[in-house]
Amino acid sequence: MATFLYRVGRLAFRRRWYVALVWAAVLAAVGLGALKAPGAADEEFSMPGIESQKAFDLMEERFPGASADGATARVVFVAPGGEKVTATENKKAVEEAVAELGDGAQVAGAVDPFQARAVSKDGTTAYSTVTYKVGANDLTDASKTHLTQTLAQARDSGLTVEAGGTAMEDGGGPGGAAEVIGVAIAAVVLLVTFGSLAAAGLPLLTAIIGVGVSMATILALSDALGLSTTTGTLAMMLGLAVGIDYALFVVSRYREERAKGRTPQEATGMAVGTAGSAVVFAGLTVVIALAGLSVVGIPMLTKMGLAAAGAVVVAVLIALTLVPAFLGFWPNAVLARRARRSGRIEEDAADNGGTRWARFVLRRPLPVLLLGVVGLGALAVPMTDLQLGMPGDEAKSTSTTERRAYDALAEAFGPGFNGPLTVVVDAKGEKDAKGAVTAISEEIGGTKGVVSVSPARFNEAGDTAVFSVVPSTAPTDEKTKDLVTSIRGERAGVEAETGATFEVTGTTALNIDISDKVQAALVPYLIVVVGLAIVLLLVVFRSLLVPLKAALGFLLSVLASLGAVVVVFQQGHGAELLGVEQTGPIMSLMPIFLVGIVFGLAMDYEVFLVSRMREAYVHGESARQAVTSGFRHSARVVVAAALIMIAVFAGFIGESDSMIKMIGFGLATAVLLDAFVVRMAIVPAVLALLGDKAWWLPKWLDRVLPRVDVEGEALSRRSEPREQAEAAEDAGADPARAADLDVART
Repeated sequence: MATFLYRVGRLAFRRRWYVALVWAAVLAAVGLGALKAPGAADEEFSMPGIESQKAFDLMEERFPGASADGATARVVFVAPGGEKVTATENKKAVEEAVAELGDGAQVAGAVDPFQARAVSKDGTTAYSTVTYKVGANDLTDASKTHLTQTLAQARDSGLTVEAGGTAMEDGGGPGGAAEVIGVAIAAVVLLVTFGSLAAAGLPLLTAIIGVGVSMATILALSDALGLSTTTGTLAMMLGLAVGIDYALFVVSRYREERAKGRTPQEATGMAVGTAGSAVVFAGLTVVIALAGLSVVGIPMLTKMGLAAAGAVVVAVLIALTLVPAFLGFWPNAVLARRARRSGRIEEDAADNGGTRWARFVLRRPLPVLLLGVVGLGALAVPMTDLQLGMPGDEAKSTSTTERRAYDALAEAFGPGFNGPLTVVVDAKGEKDAKGAVTAISEEIGGTKGVVSVSPARFNEAGDTAVFSVVPSTAPTDEKTKDLVTSIRGERAGVEAETGATFEVTGTTALNIDISDKVQAALVPYLIVVVGLAIVLLLVVFRSLLVPLKAALGFLLSVLASLGAVVVVFQQGHGAELLGVEQTGPIMSLMPIFLVGIVFGLAMDYEVFLVSRMREAYVHGESARQAVTSGFRHSARVVVAAALIMIAVFAGFIGESDSMIKMIGFGLATAVLLDAFVVRMAIVPAVLALLGDKAWWLPKWLDRVLPRVDVEGEALSRRSEPREQAEAAEDAGADPARAADLDVART
């Protein structure tokens, strides 16, 4: 592996123009494909295997064309204090507003609340449902403007008018201020780390090129593969993150090899052969984690994971080819300013912050280990209270009209009105289908926690009926989940009595089923991902205990970060500091996203840090000395990489959407804990306590595992005369390189 990548790095250095032109051609080709490809369709969310999805599919089959895919807006009218919405003037204002709402170019219809009995019992509140002919992503700016202007005109009459629904969504895609802030902070961190604008800019440039290639490819294939506009969100986030990381490690190793007196071309080959090997295996662990998202069984999540895995593969290829090509163009520009000015490149001092920290841990390994494990364990305790759900408008800021509409409906019609359940009765084959539906409706209506049941609506064949059930509690309340379980528990008895069966669906039931399925899939996902990664790390480190330690450390950091998310977003401690106005259940997909993304980044840090320790150990240093050597060479860049990731993810905490805040906070916390507590403290403490046993591998396993030279042992045996001969050859072939070679020899 190391020898092959060494040759790749040298080839990319020598043929830098060809490499640069190839990547430019690839970017142009996929960019052109993205411009000519049809636009991405709306995401059709589906969850095979759950009752809500089965019920929805049955509705699609028995009520063809009834389940419209168009956007909707629920407009709420509240009368001024002490008045009723049914008063003459207020009623006239509502009817005029509804008529105006129905005149939109893309509007299919607007329901009159007075004819549809959509008025509260106290007469203070009414609502109208506006349906559109197209999906939310296809609504034109003119349609959205028409909606907001009509609401404003209705408010001028003295009514309080708010609106929610899919038509109110902004449909924003990936990209925005968070990414810009993250890249800006990354540039500062890289500049401080390297002391060179070129060295700081090169990882950013190559990462942006990689993201450009990945996103253009996703857009070009969106129609052919059924990818939506949301598929690329994870790909952009991770592509930028690992792209910076991987280039950072190659450039850092190049500077280190130049400090040893190697020529630019030889230093590039050594950097790609050693750091590049770590990049390949770190990238493989990320790809495993992302591809493993298919275990959950959500098609959308599978597509997002595979698209992001593709972005990581592109980042790895760029780190192995384009980065060494750029080093060929500017071999001295990435060096520290002092080295460029003096013409002398000195090797890093034996003592730096990394070695001092390593020696501190080596002197007190047990206290450091206990403190780290106990601290993370304490943070993980609240995770036992984790409640999953899909927060809706109730989680938005009170400054939004969607949240105010939600609150107004809850106050006027009850907290369960915003999340009604839909019951689909299948009476096919029954002689008295209407009688069976009536019996089921009455049985469900008598269930504790049910406020009301709507009249049943039959299909044309008369063998299937649909009716709504309004719970007494809010959609995200645990009592609503218990109610759904109770209703489904009555099915066996009702079916035996009537001969018909029923299924429960609707947004609330769907969210409950998704949460249950994700929670059930979390452990298998962890087993698959962590198991495959342990096998991969066994090959990389040829050690039994190091991969196990890496996996256990990752589990600690993930559980602790989930605990922190529960403390803030579910229990509400410190929520106001982050601008979280409403606490509640944690987004269902949050744990899966957290595990997948953080696992990949955690294994990056593990491979880059511990591979240098393994390299020093293989080359003859003692186990304790190897820990110090690994920190001397890698601690600074690992810290820089972690700070960059924390900055990128923390930028999302400033977003107004509660779910975006949750994701940003969870990822930033997880990287902070994993990089600085697990990798920088627990890992060296464990290695210090294990000593030589850390690198022990049973002989039978040693014979079975394939041998890959990640440490560059074969490269270290390259003869100095051969290097000098190649350097002279390069200088003769390209006289312009002579000055660079002179610098390298000083």
